[in-house]
Amino acid sequence: MSSHPLRIALYQPDIPGNTGTILRLAACLGLAVDIIEPAGFDLSDKNLKRAGMDYIASVTLTRHVNWERFEDARLAQGRRLVLASTKAAEPYTRFHFQPGDTLLFGRESAGVPDHVHDKADGRIIIPMVEGQRSLNVAMSVAMIAGEAIRQVSA
Repeated sequence: MSSHPLRIALYQPDIPGNTGTILRLAACLGLAVDIIEPAGFDLSDKNLKRAGMDYIASVTLTRHVNWERFEDARLAQGRRLVLASTKAAEPYTRFHFQPGDTLLFGRESAGVPDHVHDKADGRIIIPMVEGQRSLNVAMSVAMIAGEAIRQVSA
């Protein structure tokens, strides 16, 4: 499988095991990853390395010291920002992904702040049964990235 022009962005991730799992997924699917710091853990954390195993070495990873630096880079590249949010209304399966989209996922503990939410070109949700708050972020990334790849590869 070739690499895709899609990117995954993680906004100040909290849990090293989830980030490692996402990096492993990205390596296997050929997706680049942006980590918007500060992360809630040291990026050399043993849990991140254990979850990502030896796949981390083969992922294209860009670290951004803060949101502003990430935004500057994204805008310079002309990429749309697609935010996965429990506050969104549009199901991810109905959204029209495009090559070059950056799929943004918020912190496990708090999502993204309003000023980040406001910058999104698209806001999507994974529909769930009533009474459930959210899926694990790594599972959400897998579901949404899979749909985005399906669409841009068609």
